[in-house]
Amino acid sequence: MKGFEYLQEELDAMKKEGTFRKLVPLESEQGSKVVVNGKEVIQLSSNNYLGLTSHPRLRKAALDAVEQYGAGTGSVRTIAGTLTMHEELEKKLAEFKHTEASLVFQSGFTTNQGVLSAILSPEDVVISDALNHASIIDGIRLTKAARKVYKHVDMQDLERALQESKDFRKRLIVTDGVFSMDGNIAPLPKIVELAEKYDALIMVDDAHASGVLGQNGRGTVNHFGLDGRVHIQVGTLSKAIGVLGGYVASSRTLIDYLIHKGRPFLFSTSHPPAVTMACIEAINVLLEEPELIEKLWDNTRFFKQGLEQLGFNTGKSETPVTPVIVGDEALSHQFSDKLLQYGVFAQGIAFPTVAKGMARVRTIVTAQHSREELQAALDAFEKAGKELGII
Repeated sequence: MKGFEYLQEELDAMKKEGTFRKLVPLESEQGSKVVVNGKEVIQLSSNNYLGLTSHPRLRKAALDAVEQYGAGTGSVRTIAGTLTMHEELEKKLAEFKHTEASLVFQSGFTTNQGVLSAILSPEDVVISDALNHASIIDGIRLTKAARKVYKHVDMQDLERALQESKDFRKRLIVTDGVFSMDGNIAPLPKIVELAEKYDALIMVDDAHASGVLGQNGRGTVNHFGLDGRVHIQVGTLSKAIGVLGGYVASSRTLIDYLIHKGRPFLFSTSHPPAVTMACIEAINVLLEEPELIEKLWDNTRFFKQGLEQLGFNTGKSETPVTPVIVGDEALSHQFSDKLLQYGVFAQGIAFPTVAKGMARVRTIVTAQHSREELQAALDAFEKAGKELGII
């Protein structure tokens, strides 16, 4: 069929530059090791921080839900698709996040889109960190609000943007809690201080902090002792929680408004029973098995220290998200391929996901990894890094 030649030209250019990548299908469940092309390799690219994707309690909750309620819900939430379990999950999430209420969306991506597009008008301004996630950027694009971008975690630049925005009805500061490509944590205490000084709202996307930072994995707001001082908390149910979806935790007023105005919520079928009940059980696991988070951080410290001792550039990471920055786009993919050859699945990340010249192999260790697996991974990084001249 003719018509897509212009797209094929772009794909051909990507292949020539060495940045075209095929999807890599896994042949096993998600764990500390996975099977790729018939070979068992150490997994360092998943967001399965706590190993909950295969936790026996989540498996049982999902299976029991299917047996009792079926495979799907058959409707959007606002018509006939709200089951009692959906409200149970949202009540549990609100209690977990120390907020009045919460609302579950189909994904973390649609949560950001739904919240931002609903609450901002041409009378408002949104002020966004330069390295915020693509879902935040796309959510902002869906609004008619004015936009300002401050330099990454630069509080002087944020204050400048706030000072320049005094004539708008509302100023909304939006930031990731943990930045997904660099693993650094937003300076929330200073952001809150500035927001209170200039009467601005704050929205924090805690996708990579949920289940990782704070008491029992409550996120960056709790990590910094700022409960009750951040207006909107967005989280994901798809990473450390181990299942699927996203949510917003905030005031009852905002949640009621989003039920009526949040377009992804309004026009998408609700989560199936297996997903919903597994998410409920995941929160129970966070509350009852804190040793998983302790193991995650023990593994993180060991692996991060090992990479740094080998001479790799891990940037400013403060969390289990640890980039190995190599710079060149094609080299990052060559590095990833070489690691796979040596038994480690760690994907290369290049432009447009990260800026040009900042390509990297992004690693995420989990609570499931054994010390032996992590040492074997470090050995593979050393061998591949030396062969390619990275270290």
